Amino acid sequence: MITCFAPPEAIVEAAARGVAQAVTTLDMRQHHGVHPRLGAADVLPFVPWQGVTMHDAVLAAQALGERVGALGVPGWFYGAAATAAHRRLLHEVRRGEWEGLAEKLLREPPDFGPNTPHPTAGGAAIGARDVLIAFNLCLSTQDVRVARRLARSLRELAGGLPAVRAIGWWHEGYGCAQVSTNLVDWRVTPPHVVVERLKVLAAELGLEVTGAELIGLLPLGALQAAADFYAPDAPDADARLHAAVGGLGLSQIRPFHPRAKVIEWALGGLEPL
Repeated sequence: MITCFAPPEAIVEAAARGVAQAVTTLDMRQHHGVHPRLGAADVLPFVPWQGVTMHDAVLAAQALGERVGALGVPGWFYGAAATAAHRRLLHEVRRGEWEGLAEKLLREPPDFGPNTPHPTAGGAAIGARDVLIAFNLCLSTQDVRVARRLARSLRELAGGLPAVRAIGWWHEGYGCAQVSTNLVDWRVTPPHVVVERLKVLAAELGLEVTGAELIGLLPLGALQAAADFYAPDAPDADARLHAAVGGLGLSQIRPFHPRAKVIEWALGGLEPL
């Protein structure tokens, strides 16, 4: 994941150059993995921040779509930029993935690019959405079937936590099964709620949540919510930060650097926790 902050025009230009590099470098015919994907430049979301509106983000997505389509990469807009109601959801745009892209394009004409996949780069989803937290939790098991079962219990579409998407998979680097989550509205379901719910579900199977990793960045408010939950009586900001990071398990499997991983702080802000 690459996260960039800049005015919309600059982000469009940077993203277009990045996609062009991906198209010339990556070959989907050689790619195998467990994460859903449409192509080499799989998903490109625009997220409004600090005075930028969602309308601005939609316009940026549309501008990037023109650039990506000109590279011969087809795809669809999603989120607030979607041109069809069902494509507001990213998983609907990704449905069929790279392997089923040619057939999907026959059924659903793309919003940008040709009606056939790029031969090596596949397709792309370009969207406008609010901040999303990508948050993966390690389990004390190597059984991927268990991770998938727990993920199913967490996800909103199966009656679990609202605004939560989840899948289970194997993480080679950590040597364990993981539940990988996307929190599409952290104000509705913040990370600490996901952690505590998964702890309960895992304990019912005799398992533990052994740590967590943040993919990308998270907003300060999510960490503040965790601090309020884990350390409501903490005497100072340092104690609140320690409790929040520890409670979420973010320092258990690899070092966690809050000043680089919290959006407001990464941008040089001094807002207190």
